[in-house]
Amino acid sequence: MSRWEPGARERLVVAAVDLFTEQGYDATTVAQIAERAGVTKSTFFRHFPDKRELLVAGQETLSRLLTEGIAEAPGDASPLEAVGAGLERASTAMGPATRELAPRLKAAIAASAELQERDTLKTVSLAAAMTAALVARGVPDPIAALAGELGVLAFKRGYAEWAEGDGGAEQALAGYVLAALDELRAASASLG
Repeated sequence: MSRWEPGARERLVVAAVDLFTEQGYDATTVAQIAERAGVTKSTFFRHFPDKRELLVAGQETLSRLLTEGIAEAPGDASPLEAVGAGLERASTAMGPATRELAPRLKAAIAASAELQERDTLKTVSLAAAMTAALVARGVPDPIAALAGELGVLAFKRGYAEWAEGDGGAEQALAGYVLAALDELRAASASLG
């Protein structure tokens, strides 16, 4: 097994998702994931503290991109426009490899209560990151919290549509996520 081959982190994520889908989360061991990825067990633990954390492999990067996009939005941007800037920034970091992995990841999460719990925590964390970025822009807390939650909902809806779409489609994730945000903006306006 190769110890220092590039791309070990990504291979570990793909191997884990495949194994979770094939044999279930509980039946999958760290040793199996490492073997499938072609790395040692110690390499696994250099990248992840446990197998549950594979699900959120890019969460820190995603949160950072969301908050950077919100922070860099024009000063006169509305809270939802700033969220849109964050969503666009974060979405551009996800390409064909993410799209290819998405259906398998969805199946693995659906089959495991522990992964569903971790996915929910990820969602809460992303909403909190967007809310904090909006508050830092001077947006009042209740408005920032609502905009952050709408941002997460838009991201999830857009991501699901993008992932389930035609694999040959050229549209990037950002188009799906921003369209979902526009739909949610219109829907919220009709709440009265």
